[in-house]
Amino acid sequence: MRNVLTIISVLILNLAFAQVSDFKSIDFTVADNVAKLNNDKNLDNLPLLAHKLTYKLDTDVEKFRAIYTWVCTNIKGDLTVSDKVLHKRKKYKNDSLSFTQWNNDYLKKAFKKLFKHKKTMCTGYAYLIKQLCFFVNIDCEIINGYGRSFDTNVESLELVNHSWNAVKLDNKWYLCDATWSSGYFLGNIFIEDYNDGYFLTEPTLFAKNHIPKDKKWLLNNTLIDSEYSASPLVYSETFKHKTLPISPQNMHVELKKGEHLNFSFKTLESIDIVKVSLVQFVGINPVDFEINNLKEDNGMVSFSTTFKHKGFYDVHLAIGDDVVATYTVKVTK
Repeated sequence: MRNVLTIISVLILNLAFAQVSDFKSIDFTVADNVAKLNNDKNLDNLPLLAHKLTYKLDTDVEKFRAIYTWVCTNIKGDLTVSDKVLHKRKKYKNDSLSFTQWNNDYLKKAFKKLFKHKKTMCTGYAYLIKQLCFFVNIDCEIINGYGRSFDTNVESLELVNHSWNAVKLDNKWYLCDATWSSGYFLGNIFIEDYNDGYFLTEPTLFAKNHIPKDKKWLLNNTLIDSEYSASPLVYSETFKHKTLPISPQNMHVELKKGEHLNFSFKTLESIDIVKVSLVQFVGINPVDFEINNLKEDNGMVSFSTTFKHKGFYDVHLAIGDDVVATYTVKVTK
């Protein structure tokens, strides 16, 4: 029975990853260059901006790529706006009507800041993507839901806190997140760091840290039919490496001292498995766990480790210097 389940899981994964390859024959160099040539254009005339970004491109996916890349590289994150909205979401967690009334008023100020200063929060990124798509006849929706990070929606879905987009290309829906593609915050400073991993991301990976309020936007029947469980935390580097953690399936693991714990992950990119490691951090310094039976088979990497002492461990799967998944392990006698 276990072998049958393994075969089914691999088939599902292969079908999911196939979505990423839908446009593998498309060279996005021209679209990316068009976006660069229009750097620093303002937002005073969105129809004109949409035209400039797309009129030289032949296909919808190239047009969307130019729009997406331009937004990600020209709009900066605004921590002040984001923190204020998050504070109000928490305050009105059990009073959706009051939050909606406050949010409708505040969005006017937030969008004014977006158009004047090109700074915004996730709703602004998603809104801008949707509007630019509208002007070039590309179907695009704003998706609201739960963004999982190291301090939000970790063990359960507690607070709707994020927005992203679904876009329809060649009669098929795809997922993307311009906010998390654009960069990250170091303290209060926004660091521009474009991450291509959130562009048309395969649904199984996207769902590791994006859970929509409306489950149909998971775009995967297996995910739609399943209940939420706290899977391992993933990071922007996970998307850069196009890495999908497979096992353990849950972030929290409990086992007895001396037991083997098996790890596996699927990757779309060729990697040197020598760079795969399992670490814990002592202060800021990574300390390696001993791993055994490390192997790679058709993009599936697997290995095991043994915990020799009881206790609680924060365990991080890494590729080179990049942490791509985090687990917590409780080891008992």
